[in-house]
Amino acid sequence: MTTLYRPELLFADGRFTAQAGLLVDDKGRCQSVTASDAASDTVIDLPGKALLPGFVNVHSHTFQRLIRGKSESRAVAGKDFWSWRGTMYHAAANLDPQQVYDVARMAFLEMALAGTTTVGEFHYLHTSPDGRPYDDPNLLSKQVIAAAQSVGIRIVLLRCAYLRSGYQLQRDPGQTRFFETAPEFLANMDALVGEYPGGSAEVCIGVAPHSIRAVPFDDLRQIVTRARDKTLPLHMHMAEQVAENEACMREYGATPVALIGKAGLLGPDWTAVHAIHIAAEETRMLADAGATICSCPTTERNLGDGILAADQAMQAGVRVAFGSDSQAQIDPLEDARELDYHLRLTHQQRAILDQIGGQNLAARLFDCATVNGARSLAVPTGTLTTGSFADFFTVDLRDISIAGHSADDLLPLIVFGMNRTAIRDVAVNGRLIVRDGGHALHDEIVSRYEEVHAKVWRDAAGAGR
Repeated sequence: MTTLYRPELLFADGRFTAQAGLLVDDKGRCQSVTASDAASDTVIDLPGKALLPGFVNVHSHTFQRLIRGKSESRAVAGKDFWSWRGTMYHAAANLDPQQVYDVARMAFLEMALAGTTTVGEFHYLHTSPDGRPYDDPNLLSKQVIAAAQSVGIRIVLLRCAYLRSGYQLQRDPGQTRFFETAPEFLANMDALVGEYPGGSAEVCIGVAPHSIRAVPFDDLRQIVTRARDKTLPLHMHMAEQVAENEACMREYGATPVALIGKAGLLGPDWTAVHAIHIAAEETRMLADAGATICSCPTTERNLGDGILAADQAMQAGVRVAFGSDSQAQIDPLEDARELDYHLRLTHQQRAILDQIGGQNLAARLFDCATVNGARSLAVPTGTLTTGSFADFFTVDLRDISIAGHSADDLLPLIVFGMNRTAIRDVAVNGRLIVRDGGHALHDEIVSRYEEVHAKVWRDAAGAGR
């Protein structure tokens, strides 16, 4: 059984083509980009729409959707990243397993409506609020996976190791739900992988040592070895904050990227999340290893982290992908355009990332949001090529934000000017999860989220926060 999707324009091989269709097999894989009148068992017409590969969100913490707008005052959350964490810890401490599911569904719904078809969930809520493990130590991981399955988005659950608060620091009570010992993490990770062996079209597993401050180096080496034995992607926060680098220098005499690079742990399966405060030598280490940087511009600007030197990274050959991180915004195109816009403000020039490696700016940023993210998560998606997952979204060509286009300038219009409201349909594995701008579970998901949101912040008010 095959399905033929017939849009007005189809984006493949770097260009938009008219009178083309996407032929999808019964396993949800792309069979071919073909003529729009090709034979098929089922035909789905998408008139007035362009069809493009779905976005890949490499770095997400779904529970932080709860703190959007709650930490935008110094009186509430202080001036910097480290004080902001108090607001985040409150949300983390006040969710039961059902509420973890409800909040994750809200974040995943918003991603789907923004054209995201695959998400890497960097998950570090493991225990009950008092730090005791659940009967199933992977309960909360499975709740987040179930939330993704409910919405219909593909998930790579990046199970996070969080072993300490930092070098020579007492355990922070706000992190109680994050902690496991290294043996516990390895056992629980093995169990989770065992329940989703080899991944599937909908659920895959990866490994995420949280950071060098949260995972001592000897434990990190052991975790990396286990992950590579199982051929799992490795993701780690690196050099997000200057203070993180300084703490690593005090403990190891090197910054995180330099420490891990010189130890030979970097590789093509490694994604350095943020990597803002790195030197030229460290950029070369990432490039030589074939590693990816996951930039999270909407979160990084919200937290005042700093600006990724994406021009230097790309010139060195480092791939860059995107993540929504703290969910300050969920809009992959906003992350894409801000990657270049932040550099424009720094350099006081325009189109900084244009023509690096001979690639035009819009195509480069779109690849960051699709192809590079798929590589980071080790998922065959991000393009509409034979054998890849049939993940795509459509845009309304008459939407006010992109109307008046040609096939040549449509991609720049989408990347730099399109509103999210232009996104009309979203498919994962060839199955439409959003149709004409709507999701079947939209009202239920929003209603359940509103109940959780009201309770968490009502409790916060009662506690004097």
